[in-house]
Amino acid sequence: MPLDPAAKAVIEMAEPYFPRLGTEVLDATEARRILAAQPQPEAEPVPVARLEDRRLPGPAGAPEVPVRMYWPAEEATDLPVVIFCHGGGWVLCDLDTHDRTCRAMSNATGAIVVSVDYRKAPEHRFPAAVDDTYAVFSWVTGHAAGLGGDPARIAVAGDSAGGNLAAALTLMARDRSGPMPRFQLLVYPVLDHAQDTASYRENALGYFTTADHLRWYWQQYLGEEGDGTHPYASPLRAVDLAGLPPAHIVTAEYDPLRDEGEAYGRRLRQAGVEAEVQRYDGVVHGFFGMSGQLTAAGAASTAAYAALRAALARGTEATS
Repeated sequence: MPLDPAAKAVIEMAEPYFPRLGTEVLDATEARRILAAQPQPEAEPVPVARLEDRRLPGPAGAPEVPVRMYWPAEEATDLPVVIFCHGGGWVLCDLDTHDRTCRAMSNATGAIVVSVDYRKAPEHRFPAAVDDTYAVFSWVTGHAAGLGGDPARIAVAGDSAGGNLAAALTLMARDRSGPMPRFQLLVYPVLDHAQDTASYRENALGYFTTADHLRWYWQQYLGEEGDGTHPYASPLRAVDLAGLPPAHIVTAEYDPLRDEGEAYGRRLRQAGVEAEVQRYDGVVHGFFGMSGQLTAAGAASTAAYAALRAALARGTEATS
């Protein structure tokens, strides 16, 4: 369908403030400065019962990992838990940029949400971000009860590069024969460094997130020596996807990443893993967090949070 007029308006409003990554802006520090200077819409934070910033143990020999925890109810026990990984190409964004999403997720799912401020590239290249994310997941599985959570009901979620980390975390958990998340929510995830799909060509320019942006992100994340074929970098390239948790995957019609997200859903199903893929037509990468501007964003978040809530309900079991 044609590009949603509201999405087009968002693109036109945001483009003057978004750095031309990979062409005019090559330095990550400068890109972060430009994004931080963007005018932010004035909006009251979505209320949650409790919020706490903490630092959790990182991987062996690495620094502690900052996290932000959200509780949907005071003094609750045995709540489900969602480990959330924010997007931003492994380079940009932080706990604050995705704060509103995490608040909405906690309230809509009735879960404690643990948002991970993993180490960023290019200062810390692959696999630092996924190692941090796995370290947080491991800590939460061992300490969930102390947070008021249920260690048997933990999911992972992420958008864009955060979706990449969430998917990689499930592969790492399976490969290490450790605790496994019950569910994975992947919102327009980055899943393959090859960048050679039809959607990359069709949506390379003009839809906010461009092929140049994504190419630059991969360069920052992998550097000159990084192995983009490694399944923890490119989960779509994993030889075997059997034994992973069920998934809900969100894609956008006008997104270079559309095809790899949908291909991942097909491969999960072929491996015997339950996977639902929801494409939202007329919208672009990044639309999920625009519920105040785009009808599709409200529909996507409602469906995604309903899938999370159902998967984490007491008495349900992960299937694969």
